[in-house]
Amino acid sequence: MQSRSRRSRNRSVTDGDCVLLRRQGAQLRNANVLVFRPIQNVGDSSFSVSKGNYRHFMAKELHEQPRVVRRTLEHYLDMRRGRVVLPQKLPFDFRKLQRLSIAACGTSYYAGLVAKHWFERFARLPVEVDFASECRYRDTPHDEGNLTILISQSGETADTLAALRQARAQDHHTLSVVNVSTSTMARESDVAMPTLAGPEIGVASTKAFTCQLAALICVAIAAGRARGVLSEADEVNLCRTIGEVPRLMGQALALEPAIERLARGLARSKDLLYLGRGTSYPLALEGALKLKEISYIHAEAYAAGELKHGPLALVDESVPVIAIAPFDRTFHAMVSNMQEVAARGGRIILITHAEGADQAAVKTLATLELPEMTSTLTPFVYAIPIQLIAYHTAAIIGTDIDRPRNLAKSVTVE
Repeated sequence: MQSRSRRSRNRSVTDGDCVLLRRQGAQLRNANVLVFRPIQNVGDSSFSVSKGNYRHFMAKELHEQPRVVRRTLEHYLDMRRGRVVLPQKLPFDFRKLQRLSIAACGTSYYAGLVAKHWFERFARLPVEVDFASECRYRDTPHDEGNLTILISQSGETADTLAALRQARAQDHHTLSVVNVSTSTMARESDVAMPTLAGPEIGVASTKAFTCQLAALICVAIAAGRARGVLSEADEVNLCRTIGEVPRLMGQALALEPAIERLARGLARSKDLLYLGRGTSYPLALEGALKLKEISYIHAEAYAAGELKHGPLALVDESVPVIAIAPFDRTFHAMVSNMQEVAARGGRIILITHAEGADQAAVKTLATLELPEMTSTLTPFVYAIPIQLIAYHTAAIIGTDIDRPRNLAKSVTVE
């Protein structure tokens, strides 16, 4: 049975507003002064806030990713012309930026770490990525006129809002990447870029993360084009390349049966390690976070080159090691790290594609083969198996996946 779309008309309220309800209608007041707020249409479908045929919201949202990432990309790309088309005129000039700051929390912070690689590669723009909860307490010098990007699913995260207001106080331009276009962060930013993931009910973020990546790579390409780093032909090629993401994500979901079998063994583990290099290091961090928050298994993530600087002491036959190793310029260095793990009895789960599997030359507990792709796309596609590993491990253990203990979907207090 098809669900009917619902559309409601809401007035946005801001901090300090009070709503006086009467039979005849509602009045908004701020400091006892009558105020008027714009009416915004908020539409959604009843299916989007139900589990449908899935056991958990997380499973449903995980499987929605090819569709919602496509929707987000279509919002920012003109695929016919091969151009990035940002939704509104920017109040700043990318060519004049000396530095870019990114502030976020949790999974959104890891999206910012991936975006750092894209901005530095495509736009040759130095990037600083901070936990919003830390940067608000540092006396960081900000050059007037630079740009701060804030990333949040809800747009109401207290620490990220504080970072936004701190940036504005220092005359930074602000751009928010948010999933809720009516949120406080979207309203207070100079530019708001919605991620169009739809409602995300599960506390552990899945589709919001990959949609954040979709919006951020479009901004990075626009910055590179404006700064003259990318040519028109480069932009066309990149747009066509990232247009392949939804299809590749769909193929990655086909690994689910193999991951479910693998999870039966992982569910008996007490500790796991995740390793990655380049853009795969933020994915390792995200994989460890996902596993911790929904399965309650202790997991740590490291940049693989740091393994021999201490973490290698944790490796023995009881600790599975998940190596995120796309066949890119970091692959052979990752093989060296995996050999270090194997020499100490570590059980390796390798996530790569066919050529990487052929050249790994290391014994693995399991190898998950993804389709071949350019390194630009791996953060989107390799996110799928790390989410599935966490989900199926938690499902076997029997935790409350959508509402893990001690956690909330939106952290609105410090």
